[in-house]
Amino acid sequence: MEDRDKGKGPSPDVKPAWTGGQSIRDQEGLWREVLNMAAEVEAAFKRAVTAVCDGRLDLVESVRADEAAIDRWEVRIEAECLRVLALYGLVASDLRRVVAALRINRDLEGVADIAENLAKRARKVVNDPAAAPFLPRLRGLADEAIAVVDGGFAALKTVDASLARRVIAADNAVNAHRSTIISELKAAVRSDPDRTKTWLRLIASARNLERAADHATNIAESVVYMKEGVILRRGDRDDRDD
Repeated sequence: MEDRDKGKGPSPDVKPAWTGGQSIRDQEGLWREVLNMAAEVEAAFKRAVTAVCDGRLDLVESVRADEAAIDRWEVRIEAECLRVLALYGLVASDLRRVVAALRINRDLEGVADIAENLAKRARKVVNDPAAAPFLPRLRGLADEAIAVVDGGFAALKTVDASLARRVIAADNAVNAHRSTIISELKAAVRSDPDRTKTWLRLIASARNLERAADHATNIAESVVYMKEGVILRRGDRDDRDD
């Protein structure tokens, strides 16, 4: 019996002893990278808001540099997610965490892109006297968007599904505030068409702030999926303004 078995490899259903420990280490390393990237993205978004709403043009270049670094980071995390998925036969919560990491990674990069867009527009907005009366309104929207981003990233860090659900609900207020501001700016376009470029820059900034909150809400949905295995659907969005 021993002779017949000699030279045979392990059963295909038996994984090497190191696989379990290595899989856990790789997953933990991947998750740390996601959380580290989230912290950088959150900081970059807040700097971009400060640049536009508070006239801190000294922050513009650092935001743009951050975005380039975050782009590279996003590519590395995606590659690592795919490697872990291909290498290990993950199931249940382990599989959900890696799939969630892949989704969250893309939303983090989306927030970073928005931060860069805000920063690029900052000089023209800040140096435009016609835009000044609207900046407090934009700041109010920005504060609401920051609250959603902070909440979404806090839910991510703690894997708190209850907090994530509160973040998802809070996004509705950001959407409503954005719609109100854009309606006012469209009225300004009609009443003062000579300053259309000013109003369009402010409209674009308001949309960017609302979309940053959307990405944070997506992250909150991914947290619920990771924790509970529930896929939340808010329906197709229509970003057009009536």
